[in-house]
Amino acid sequence: MSKSEVKLYRWFNTLLWGNTVALSWTWGLGLFFSIQFTTQFGLPGLLSFAIPNGLGLIAFGFITHHLARREAGGSESLGKFFTAWSRPFRLILFLYQLLAITLTIFALIRYGWMPLGFQPEILFLPLILLVILAAGILFGEEFNIRRIKWSHGVIFLILAVAMGFLITAPWLFTKQAPTLAVSKPPVGDWNFWGYFIPIIIGFLLGPWFDLQQWQRAIQMHRERVSVAAAYIAGGVQFFLLVVFHGLLAVWVLGLSGTQLLRSGLGGHIYGHDAVMRFLFEKAAEHPWIFGAYCVFLCGCILTTLDSGYIALRWFLQSNVRTSVNAIFALIPTGLVTSPIPLFLVCGAIALIAAAVGLELEYFMIFYATFFVGYSALGIARCYINTPANCIPQIKMFCIGSLAVVIFAFGYLLTYPIFMIIGSLLPLGYVLWMLAKPTFSEDFVSGTEELGASADDMSPMAAPTMPAAQSAESSGGPVPLRTTLVETAAAIGDAAKSLVGAVQHPLGGHFEDKWFVHSFVATYADTNSVGNVYFGMYAMWVGKTRELFFNRVMPKFNLKNTTFYILTRSFEHKFVRETREFETVSVRIRIANYNRKFVTLEHEIYDAQQLLLGKGRQSLLFVSSGDYKMIDAPEEVLMAFLPYA
Repeated sequence: MSKSEVKLYRWFNTLLWGNTVALSWTWGLGLFFSIQFTTQFGLPGLLSFAIPNGLGLIAFGFITHHLARREAGGSESLGKFFTAWSRPFRLILFLYQLLAITLTIFALIRYGWMPLGFQPEILFLPLILLVILAAGILFGEEFNIRRIKWSHGVIFLILAVAMGFLITAPWLFTKQAPTLAVSKPPVGDWNFWGYFIPIIIGFLLGPWFDLQQWQRAIQMHRERVSVAAAYIAGGVQFFLLVVFHGLLAVWVLGLSGTQLLRSGLGGHIYGHDAVMRFLFEKAAEHPWIFGAYCVFLCGCILTTLDSGYIALRWFLQSNVRTSVNAIFALIPTGLVTSPIPLFLVCGAIALIAAAVGLELEYFMIFYATFFVGYSALGIARCYINTPANCIPQIKMFCIGSLAVVIFAFGYLLTYPIFMIIGSLLPLGYVLWMLAKPTFSEDFVSGTEELGASADDMSPMAAPTMPAAQSAESSGGPVPLRTTLVETAAAIGDAAKSLVGAVQHPLGGHFEDKWFVHSFVATYADTNSVGNVYFGMYAMWVGKTRELFFNRVMPKFNLKNTTFYILTRSFEHKFVRETREFETVSVRIRIANYNRKFVTLEHEIYDAQQLLLGKGRQSLLFVSSGDYKMIDAPEEVLMAFLPYA
C-alpha cells in the first residue's frame, strides 16, 4: 500500500470514528430538546443549544488527545490513564450512563410513539419498549467497539437517505420553497438565560462522564487515529444533525403556529413532539415523509443504545476483573457483567415516567446540575495531582443534590435566576475546593488523618526525632551523620519501648486490616553463620497465615470440611537479615480476591520496625471429595470480607 493510500485510509478511518462519535451523542436529549428550545426561542435558541453541544465534543477530543500523548504506554496510554483517573468516579460514571440510557428510551416513547395515539396504552407501551430494548441489545451484542464504526457508517447512510426525503417535504407539502423566519436573539429574556447558561455548562462538560466517549477515544488511540481530528469531525457532524432537526421544527411551527404545542406538568408549554405530530397528521397524504422521519428518529436512538450497551459491558467487565468486593464472587460473572438487567431497569423507569406524563426536562436537570461538579473535578484531576486517589464523595453528593433542588424550584416556579444558580453552584464549589489552602484534606479517605499529633500515633507510626529538635532549638549546626545516627537510635529506642509496653495475644492480633504475629527468633531459626536461615521467613509467613485463618474461621474443621485451601504461588523478596533473639513481627493481609483466587500480602519487620522482607501468595480452593477446583466458598468470603 502506497503512502497516499495509507494517508487516505487514515482519513477515512478518522471520518468513520467521527461519524460514530456524532451518532452516539445524538441521544434523546440532543435529539428532542433541540425542538423544544427552537419552539421557545426560534433559530437563535436552536443555535445556542447546538453550538455548546458540538464544542463540548471537540473540547473533549482535544484534551483526551493531549492526555494520550502526555502519558507513557504507547497505544495503551489513554486506557491506562482512564483506569487510574476513573477509579474515584466509578459510581458517577455508572449512574451517568444509566440515566442517559433511561432518558433516551423515555424520549423515543414519549415523543416518538405516544403522539401516534395507539390505544390502549397499557398494552402498546410495553410492546414498543420491548422492541426498543431488543434492538439496542441485539446491535450491542452483534458489534463491539472495534466494529461499531462500520455499523454506524451503514446506519448513517440510511439516515442520509431519510434526511434526503425530509428535505423535500416543504416542496411536497406547500409546493414552494420554505421560508426561514429569523427572530431577534432573546438576550433580554431572563427565561432564555435561565436555560442557556445551564446548557453551556452542562454540555461543555457533559462528555467527560459519558463512557461511550471514553471508550471511543481509547479505541481510536489504539488504532493510531487522531482523537482530536475524529472529534472535530464528530462535533461538526453532530452540530449539523441537530440543526437539521431544529430546522424541521422551525418549518413545522411556521405552518402550524402554536397548535402543536401543549401544556404539561407545572403549566409549562412543550413542543418536543411537534414534528412527529405534524407529520403523523399528514401521513395519509405523504407516507414516505412520515416514514423517513421515523427512520431518522429510530436510527439516532439506536446508535445511542447500542453504544451504551457496549460501553456498559466494557465498564462492568473491567470493574469485575479488578474489584475485590465479595458480591462479584457470589453472583455469576455473566450476570454481573451483562448490561441486559440494567437495560431492563432503565426501560421500566422510562416506561413509568412516560406513562405518568413526565417531560425531558425532568431528566435533563441532572446533567445541568448534579454531574457538573463531578465533571469539573474530573477535568481538574487530569492536571492536578491530589494526595490520595479519592474524592470527597459526601460533600460532592450534597452540593450536587442542593443544586438539583435549587434548579427544580427555579424551573417549576419560573424563576430563571434559581436555574442559573443551580448550575453554577457545583462549578463554583469545585473551584473553591481546589483553590482553598486546605484543599488536600478533601482528597484523603476517611481512614486517614492529616497532621495527627504524636500522642495519637499508632505503634507503627514514626516517633518524634529529638536529635533534630535539639539542633533546631540550640541554633548550632549538627553534622548530618550525627543527626542520622541519633535519629535512628531514637527511633529504635522508641520502637523497643513500644514493643515492650504493649502485650499482644500469643495467637496474633489485628492492626487495622493487617493480622500481626510477633515472636523472638531463636538459635533453631539460624544457620551456621549465625543469621536467620532464608527458609525460615517462609515458615514464619506460613505460621502467621494459619493463625490468621484460625482467627477469622474458628469453626473450620478438617474432618468435616467440604473444601481445602491450597497455595497456588508464593513469592518473597528479601530486604535485610536478622539474627537470634531479635523480636520479629510478621504482618499479613488480604490484598485482593475474585471468584477463584485469594491473594495475601505479607511484610516482616524487626524490633526497630525495619523491613526484613515482603511478598505475596495466591490461594485456590478445591473440593475435599475429588480435589477439583471450585469457586471461593461463601464461608471463606464472609470470613475475609471484613479484612479485605
